[in-house]
Amino acid sequence: MIRIGGATASFSDTALSVPQLLADGRLDYLIFDYLAEGSMGIFGRMQAADPAAGYGTDFLTVHVGPYLNEIAAQGLKVVANAGGVNPAGLAAALERMIAEAGLSLTVAYVDGDDLRPRLEELRAAGHRDMFTDAPFPENIISANAYLGAFPIAAALARGADIVVTGRVVDSAVVLGPLVHEFGWGPDDLDLLAAGTLAGHLLECGAQVSGGTFTDWRDVPDWANIGFPIGECHADGSVVITKPEGTGGLVSVGTVAEQLLYEVSDPADYIVADVRCDFSDVKLEQIGKDRVRVTGARGRAPTDSYKVCVTFDGGWRSIAYQPIIGEDAAEKAARQAEALFARGRALLRARNLPDFSLTDTVMIGGEASFGAHGQQGQTRELICKLVVDHPDQQGAQIFAREQWAGISGMSVGTSINLATHVLPMTGTFLFLLDKQTVPSRMTFAGVTQDVAVAAGVPIATGAPAAERAPMTPAEPGSVAVDLVRLAWARSGDKGHLFNVAVIARQPEYLPYLRAALTPEAVAEWYRHLGPDGQRPRVDRYDVPGFHALNFVVRDALAGGINASTRLDPAAKGMAQMLLRFPIPVPAALAAELGAAASSDKGNGHG
Repeated sequence: MIRIGGATASFSDTALSVPQLLADGRLDYLIFDYLAEGSMGIFGRMQAADPAAGYGTDFLTVHVGPYLNEIAAQGLKVVANAGGVNPAGLAAALERMIAEAGLSLTVAYVDGDDLRPRLEELRAAGHRDMFTDAPFPENIISANAYLGAFPIAAALARGADIVVTGRVVDSAVVLGPLVHEFGWGPDDLDLLAAGTLAGHLLECGAQVSGGTFTDWRDVPDWANIGFPIGECHADGSVVITKPEGTGGLVSVGTVAEQLLYEVSDPADYIVADVRCDFSDVKLEQIGKDRVRVTGARGRAPTDSYKVCVTFDGGWRSIAYQPIIGEDAAEKAARQAEALFARGRALLRARNLPDFSLTDTVMIGGEASFGAHGQQGQTRELICKLVVDHPDQQGAQIFAREQWAGISGMSVGTSINLATHVLPMTGTFLFLLDKQTVPSRMTFAGVTQDVAVAAGVPIATGAPAAERAPMTPAEPGSVAVDLVRLAWARSGDKGHLFNVAVIARQPEYLPYLRAALTPEAVAEWYRHLGPDGQRPRVDRYDVPGFHALNFVVRDALAGGINASTRLDPAAKGMAQMLLRFPIPVPAALAAELGAAASSDKGNGHG
């Protein structure tokens, strides 16, 4: 058994996790996930300003650097994708820090993912975005293939104590150690899928140990929430737990929510090393804060890597205006239109082009819920004003002028909470032949190419997601809120998001399945669809732990980097579904009502 602690879900995650996991004293590995599509753009801009930068500096100053002595004393290995667009730079900085501390820890780095030297070749090849069909962009900031776990395993096999990487699949920071420790090969597909699942559960930190859980009232001590530990076995099974004496919660519900987080088809979760089938995974509560996970299956990997390109998309100005008083939403809407019009007049006076986008988001008026928002008079809200412009000057003109609303427009306009002028980062995704991308590991000054499985093309004609017909409720049924029957978790992936609905009891699943047709879910999220149209919704069954997974497409208005909405990361999309009416037999409705009234501590009471 190998015990792995998951210490970060992003490059800005808490400083609490590492000392907490080190205090456990029984770990073999600490892993860190720093990267996402948005963070690659941030690191790319950092390196453009300073060629020596482009990696996660918190790795040195917050998460690992201060604890090098303890890491060495415990004999821990560390794996992190904190290298961003400059893993060699991070490795060099880390080696200097180790030397200054008088330690003998060794460092390796994995690269080959950076495709910026090949941009003209890639553009000439005519690649188009795999989701939007957009052409290859200009003004590139970063371009990286998502590498797999075997270069990490190779670095560990050479004796590295700390391995830092550029862009690898998130779960690879766990799968790499498991490949190394257990001797798994590229043909051990079920084991690779199981290791990928362990990685998927651990790489988002406290999300699997009670963070962002539907039943949030059941999760104790957020201030000291426990970060996850995976007890990983050579047969592929993993037990998810957390350090003793910490807050948080590890339950079938918390693990199930994280298992489906940011997943499209659970039966075909594609990473660099394997195609995973999680649909029959079994979750078993085997003790307090201990959940055993088994049953992942694997198929041969594809012959391509996913590539993420980020590019400069102009400038955005964002202002947050408090509006207080009667008819606040109506006043805010009029003020927004007046400020946009005034901004356009100022642009014309300076011979600058028009805004490329204007938008108003009413924060506090339940606009995120569309037709399902609670109706009533809104007497205070935050009006979020957004404009995009090709030039920084155009965005700055609006940022300055919007202050005029305080004294020259709506009564009740208070001091602006914040105004930002930010560069816009666009995202472009496509697939690239694995055999054209080197996968390298550098240790002790020697660079080694690492062979990866060639993979097979994705077969055409694969089964489509289910398009279930509407199912009428049984006579005598009573509608109850979805949250009485299920947990739910959502997450973004570019222009789409997923919502996982996990039955609290297996016998609830048929009722959920009958009511939550793709068409019904699409109608529920109609206000998020393009031009007010219902978004496309696909539904996938997850029988192993009695769940349904919905993929809502073209519903994030440009994705996390570009969306103007209150929730571009789709963290709250599942919350919007909790009041969805599910018809159930009257007897069950009565039972659920009684249970809710007698259990005041749960998160759905």
